[in-house]
Amino acid sequence: MFSSFNISASGMTAQHFRMNIISENIANINTTGTDKNTPYRRKVPIFRQRDSFSNILAAETNKSSGVEVSGIYEDRSPFKKVYQPSHPDADKDGYVSYPNVNITTEMVDMIDASRAYEANVTALNTAKNMALKALEIGRG
Repeated sequence: MFSSFNISASGMTAQHFRMNIISENIANINTTGTDKNTPYRRKVPIFRQRDSFSNILAAETNKSSGVEVSGIYEDRSPFKKVYQPSHPDADKDGYVSYPNVNITTEMVDMIDASRAYEANVTALNTAKNMALKALEIGRG
């Protein structure tokens, strides 16, 4: 019973992390200079299933299963080039490199993360209601 709570909680945590990364991408959509002297690069979280054989075995000893964030990938797609010769970050030809962040992609990812979070909340509530019904049966 509690493993279903842990699975849903791990999914909610992962989607919350994903929403934070998406928010960071949107916030930096016009950032042309970073510490690395390059435009901001779009970031994508990488999730990993915790249900490998060793993890299932560990789950039997009260460790949780579900999903976890295993890292953050920097999208290596090319930057957008815009001709702006008066911009302080323009190259010798007058082009400014802007981040490889596409607002449409980010919004679709945000909706997807939001729906996945909601699905995990629904699964958690369903598991909770089933546990309460089981307790009611035990009292009767």
